Amino acid sequence: MFPSPTISAARTARLVGDVSGVRPAYRALADALRLAIADGRVPVGARLPSERDLTRPLGVSRTTVTRAYDVLRESGYLVSRQGSGSVASLPSGARRRGTGGLYPADVAEGVIDLTCAATRAPAGVVEAYERAVERLPAYLCGAGYLTYGVPELREAVAQRYRERGLPTSADDVLVTSGAVAGLGVVARALLRPGDRVVVEDPSYPNTLDALRAAGARLHGLPVDPTGWDLEEAVRLVGATGARAAALIPDFHNPTGVLLDDDGRARMAHALRAAGTTPVVDETIAEVDLGGGPAPLPFAAHAPEAVTVGSSSKSHWGGLRTGWVRAPRGALRALVEARVTSDLGAPVLEQLVLAELMQRSPGLTPERRTGLVAARDALAGALRERLPDVRFTVPRGGLSLWCELPTGLSSTALAAAAEEEGLLVAAGPRFAVDGGLDRWIRVPHVLPPETMREAVDRLARAAERVRAGRTPVASGRRGAGERARRPLVA
Repeated sequence: MFPSPTISAARTARLVGDVSGVRPAYRALADALRLAIADGRVPVGARLPSERDLTRPLGVSRTTVTRAYDVLRESGYLVSRQGSGSVASLPSGARRRGTGGLYPADVAEGVIDLTCAATRAPAGVVEAYERAVERLPAYLCGAGYLTYGVPELREAVAQRYRERGLPTSADDVLVTSGAVAGLGVVARALLRPGDRVVVEDPSYPNTLDALRAAGARLHGLPVDPTGWDLEEAVRLVGATGARAAALIPDFHNPTGVLLDDDGRARMAHALRAAGTTPVVDETIAEVDLGGGPAPLPFAAHAPEAVTVGSSSKSHWGGLRTGWVRAPRGALRALVEARVTSDLGAPVLEQLVLAELMQRSPGLTPERRTGLVAARDALAGALRERLPDVRFTVPRGGLSLWCELPTGLSSTALAAAAEEEGLLVAAGPRFAVDGGLDRWIRVPHVLPPETMREAVDRLARAAERVRAGRTPVASGRRGAGERARRPLVA
């Protein structure tokens, strides 16, 4: 059995901060570690540094660390295992991880649904469909199974990669029925049950579910609200011996952080040295709301990388069209893996996306302006109505990753918010293996006035939770019916 993942002493010290001047220091250390475990920054099941190893980076005595670890064991946040040292845990009943179940497809009238970080169709979609229908007859003489994809779209995707600084030919592109379908193709081609995969923590829930469905054993790689802890990432990559690493370096979902070129080069070097294949999700790469120089695609630093893309965030999710960019010569293996589940994406929607990409490869200026206005409205309302909620406004992406104050559970908050007519995904839905219950993702994809109303409802929900008013069954969920996890996109 593969040993438990470890948290380095340096990483632990960065998470804890300076406790040397606090009295009693052992209590401050225990509180800081308990919060880090509950938040998921120290993954459940990870082995903490030994008491001796932690004394130097923290600048405290071994007795202080020993007493802090004792407090954590007594409260259920640490378990001692022979041969594994001190392993992070959660008290019985506190471990939560959403793994399935959907809200009804038809949201009740008046309900604000923020479980999906995607926008309405942009202007011009109807016209693009009209032009695509005019081109459709050229494809009607065949069977319609274009397993590689419509040539025009494959070339449009390749052209966009070339514009971003990554030489790509249409022969390197496989069109899929969305990014999740593309990731499934890659997982079937690359992984075998039991293979280890490094994945960011937090991460996109559908990525985690797809990898688990492929039988992968997941190992969390920490992404902080300010970005990747590259020192810890490099160490973990080398220690896990993972077959693949699933990464979202472009406006990471859910945090929104962007990995710069230096970070990409460092990560690529570590993955190459470990023999680990990068599987890169670029679904949000085009959602740059701040502008400025963009880093090169990750595959420009790691030619062996397999890249997954989609039109769902840049254009419209209803197209259900995405792609995989493979290293030169690797496409055939992906096609062979693909035909075990489907034989190709719909031809008409591929033609529509090709039309839309001719107009704009990513967000149109109008769409960008609307998203910025919605984001600013959300941020302003949070500062006014929930001033104890902390967040950083990222350069791009479609949501804010919000840290709740101590004592406010995002799981409880999401349940209470449903009673207020607001659907939102709690932090544990994005966790690799438990924790993150003091975090919540709030997408800014609706008009500014709707975003302000959403925050009003979230604030009322927070008042419910703080007052201890447990949500009761409402008209949207029958009495006695099991609570359903939301579809998160």
